[in-house]
Amino acid sequence: MNQEQVIDHLRASEALLEGHFELSSGNHSDRYFQCARVLQFPQRAAALAQALADRAEEFNGGPALDAVVGPAMGAVVWSYAVASAFGCPSLFTERFNGEMTLRRGFRLERGARVLMVEDVLTTGGSAREAMAALKSTGVEFVGVGAIVNRTGGNPYKDLGLPLIALCDVDVQMWEPGECPLCAAGEKAVKPGSRTAAAEA
Repeated sequence: MNQEQVIDHLRASEALLEGHFELSSGNHSDRYFQCARVLQFPQRAAALAQALADRAEEFNGGPALDAVVGPAMGAVVWSYAVASAFGCPSLFTERFNGEMTLRRGFRLERGARVLMVEDVLTTGGSAREAMAALKSTGVEFVGVGAIVNRTGGNPYKDLGLPLIALCDVDVQMWEPGECPLCAAGEKAVKPGSRTAAAEA
């Protein structure tokens, strides 16, 4: 599956939005990716996950994995889909008392080969935080896999980890005080699940 085919999946499921958005980082953007919309379709999720698994030789040491882990909530379904493609368990980290951690009885053996996944990489911070939370378990991270990378590079290069993103997208992003859309009088909307939960 090439990048255009990935974008087709996103557009067909209305997972790619265009307008004026406030991201979870606080920055503003003219595009927003809500990958939950594409992952709600099992066949699309499976196709995207298989596309990632097909490039597994790019991960450190080859395709053998002991687990796929993703930070909640955005990567829970994506982690499950990717783990299904690799034939290994899927786990997720979540916040407890403000800190990212494994809960629900999830365990990782020391030395386990783990692939960290995210649905959309905006800054790369969520996956990095999840990996830091698991550092004490002694697992070996083999890389990071994502559906969309909008960072403009590999934010895990300093960790020596390869990044496989099914599509790399050049998206305009501004700090609120420098946003031309705000200057034009356009109101930013928060389409993310965190805001929806807060308003519910």
